[in-house]
Amino acid sequence: MLTADVLGEALPSTDPVFLTFLGVHVVAGLTAVVTGATASLARKGGPRHVRAGRWYYRAIRVVAATATVMAALRWRQDAYLFALGAVAFGAATVGYLHRRRHRPGHTPHIVGMGASFVVLLTAFYVDNGPRLPLLEHLPTLVFWLAPTAIGAPLIARAVVRARQLQPLVVPHPSHT
Repeated sequence: MLTADVLGEALPSTDPVFLTFLGVHVVAGLTAVVTGATASLARKGGPRHVRAGRWYYRAIRVVAATATVMAALRWRQDAYLFALGAVAFGAATVGYLHRRRHRPGHTPHIVGMGASFVVLLTAFYVDNGPRLPLLEHLPTLVFWLAPTAIGAPLIARAVVRARQLQPLVVPHPSHT
């Protein structure tokens, strides 16, 4: 199989269509990582959180779309990336729509967006981890499990904190 070389890194294809989608995918993936981290660290509901969250959702849509095209072009090698992209996009959509439709509670939003970010990082590490310095000696299973092992407790903590900060709904005296 022919490969292209960019900055000393062997790319999996020389097909210009694949390489174009890969370029867009990388930019969208970096945008998703930066905006997802920004949203998660910003004050919830504040302008920075909302703006970063909207950009994250846009970026994850592009990541999923480009992963779909690249997987279709190289299905045998990249089918798992299609699945991860679909899961990341689906989880982000659940979180995004929960907030957009002003549904009560924070849990679906936090879990959806958090899970989407974890899956995004999982896809990155599964696909690139074996070629990253210091990580190349780790077993493949680590790349599949580490993002969830780190992200799940952080998501759970965010859910607990949101529930603690959420005002209690007290029934009006006339409704009792």
